[in-house]
Amino acid sequence: MRIRPAEPADAAAIAEIWRLGWLDAHLGNVPDALAEARIEAGFTDRAERRARGDDDDARTLVAEVAGEVAGFVMVVGDEVEQVYVAAEHRGRGVAGPLLAAAEDAVRAEDHRQAWLAVVAGNTPARRFYERQGWTDTGPFDHHAPGGFVVPAHRYVRDLTQPARQDAG
Repeated sequence: MRIRPAEPADAAAIAEIWRLGWLDAHLGNVPDALAEARIEAGFTDRAERRARGDDDDARTLVAEVAGEVAGFVMVVGDEVEQVYVAAEHRGRGVAGPLLAAAEDAVRAEDHRQAWLAVVAGNTPARRFYERQGWTDTGPFDHHAPGGFVVPAHRYVRDLTQPARQDAG
């Protein structure tokens, strides 16, 4: 596996992993109106912008396995904004190194702490982040694009501590 910056050619793979992973993690855990508003074109548009580097403050990294994109992570400032692994690569050690690379990206911007939001009902993700050394600081209302309020948990990671890379 190789972790590298996303390239424009990766956009379609990122969009598909993101769309399917978002559906897996969010259906039943977010307001129905938000799920209905998340259309394929929205994932494609954002993935293309991020892969091209159009969002100056955002970085997208991909995990490549056997020449294909197996997962990705997006970092904006001190936030690890998106972490998704293709279904066929889950449980094969892709998520841990991707998360560690995101932590390194946040650290490189001189932040001492990273944070991320996890929808309250996404128990597998919450367990994964806790195994990786992230701390659940409690529930909060996450404001998703489009004006949607989503019950979530805020996780933080002290970047002055070494990263953990359990399988994921």
